[in-house]
Amino acid sequence: MDRVDKRLISCDECGLIATVPALSQAQTAHCPRCGHTLTQTQKHPYQTAIALAISCLMLLVLSLAFPFMSFSVQGLTQEITLLNAAKMLGEFQNVLLAILLFATVILFPALYISLLLFLYYKAAQSKQRALSKREIQLATLLCKALFKVQPWMMVDVFLIGVLVSLIKIASLAEVAMGYSFWAFCLFSVLVVKTVSLVDRYWLWQHFIPALIPQGVTSGQTHCTHNHVSCHTCQQINLLTPEHKKPSCIRCGSRLHAYHPQLNLQRAWALLFAAVIFYIPANLYPMMYTVSLGQSEGSTIMQGVILLWHLGSYPIAMVIFLASIFIPMAKMFALGWLYWQAGKLNVFPEKQNLKRLKVYRITELIGRWSMIDIFVVAILVALVQLNNLMAIYPGPAALSFAAVVILTMLSAMVFDPKTLWQESPKTSQTKFNGKGFL
Repeated sequence: MDRVDKRLISCDECGLIATVPALSQAQTAHCPRCGHTLTQTQKHPYQTAIALAISCLMLLVLSLAFPFMSFSVQGLTQEITLLNAAKMLGEFQNVLLAILLFATVILFPALYISLLLFLYYKAAQSKQRALSKREIQLATLLCKALFKVQPWMMVDVFLIGVLVSLIKIASLAEVAMGYSFWAFCLFSVLVVKTVSLVDRYWLWQHFIPALIPQGVTSGQTHCTHNHVSCHTCQQINLLTPEHKKPSCIRCGSRLHAYHPQLNLQRAWALLFAAVIFYIPANLYPMMYTVSLGQSEGSTIMQGVILLWHLGSYPIAMVIFLASIFIPMAKMFALGWLYWQAGKLNVFPEKQNLKRLKVYRITELIGRWSMIDIFVVAILVALVQLNNLMAIYPGPAALSFAAVVILTMLSAMVFDPKTLWQESPKTSQTKFNGKGFL
């Protein structure tokens, strides 16, 4: 293993190893085969990230400190804070949904921003002095946690859910926004911006520079079966027969060798589980509405139809797309991708790129199906005026949340490199490993 000036990075999506030169500020290196971003740098990486992280933490505190929303009808008023949304779900025997809401909207974002602030501070220090062994070990542990938490933050999805719930109940009563609502809006925007600045390879380089294994060269792919790229830190590791349970030489994470059949089995299992939960999610009520002592349940589709009849066409379309169309489309798309990957045939590069684009879209849109769960959470917390008017979560809410989580896990488990099957000749001669900026 040698530390040299050149950098070899294996593409997470197509498996091609490319040579990446040292990047200047505000430059991005893409995979020469599929266009996936390998690594990037920002214009002022340390100052910008630290400033945004501090701003996010301050806005999160403000989002929790003041009233979030209030609901008034016939002289009765209900006021909630952001924490009430999770608390009310717990009081109605939906503890799992309460934990999910609290984790994805409050806990994980707070943890992510705190870890990022500390790591970027240490990364800036590494440019001034050599970090101690203990500092490097701590940074390694926190880097692992940082990128494990990132996919499960849903502050932007929750914000859209809040806006949808406002339009749902605006015709029934008077709704007022508290100071925390506006702070949360800014918090959501800054979190999205902060996440877009973080680059995994760039950050890991500050603590443990990547090693280049002997015998691994640019232009090779996963089809050579002599190496595996760590999913945690992107270090390229040699694969040898004596290593039955290999671990990364850089971060110590468990390595998963390229095994398309085993990978597809796991992805299919999670997808089938999502399909099973999707049935009760649509058959049972998503929530119950109590008005003047009478209770009425409504499924997802009934809610869409009701909004459409009330003239709320944009909101009806948003709920239909997020809660019905997107989950179905994602499950069909993932099933099609897994079926294509299971053929293990060599396809033209254009076909591989088309399949990869489908995979990218499924990963992008999957989390937005959680909108309906967040709408229910807001309505349950806000509309509690005894028998005059109240909303309670239905049994479909937990099933639908399981659908969203299982489809996300299925897409995460699936290795898109299985879409890139190559003949032995093309795997070594078609690409020269030169990355481009």
